[in-house]
Amino acid sequence: MASHIGKLPITIPSGDEITINGQEFTVKGPKGSDSYTIPEGITAKVEGDELIVSANDDLRPTRAKHGLARSIMASMVKGVHDGYAKSLDIVGTGYRAQMKGKGIEFSLGYSHTITVEPPEGIEFELPNPNQVIVKGTDKQVVGQVAANIRKLRAPEPYKGKGIKYSDERIRRKAGKAGK
Repeated sequence: MASHIGKLPITIPSGDEITINGQEFTVKGPKGSDSYTIPEGITAKVEGDELIVSANDDLRPTRAKHGLARSIMASMVKGVHDGYAKSLDIVGTGYRAQMKGKGIEFSLGYSHTITVEPPEGIEFELPNPNQVIVKGTDKQVVGQVAANIRKLRAPEPYKGKGIKYSDERIRRKAGKAGK
């Protein structure tokens, strides 16, 4: 019994260059490059325009790593070719963001502003003062940076004020009951 996810081949888009040196996997594309150390017991090889990830044995830990390694490699291939983006909406009177150099300065109802600098490989985009787009090639880092920004002022359930993902629905609660 093998991993269902791990058995799926990864299609390599044209223009991407993949190098496998022992357990070291490197992918280069139009948006950048990324590397990953393949876990023990897992092998990867390029066949035509597909990347095949296979497990060396059928033990439970190896099967678990098989699917994980394939998912990480597929995310890397997509990231260096297309990139990843997370969109955040800022909801609330007076809540806004503005570019300050490469970083963003947030006004979120606190007595001070909060400045967030992008880590390496991440860039911010502000289509308007109430929307932030986090872009990058690494899916995990883009998600983590977006989560850290959301944490600055998480949406509250009564008025829905705060920073939320664009596709997130806030479950609203009823306020105080009147007499």
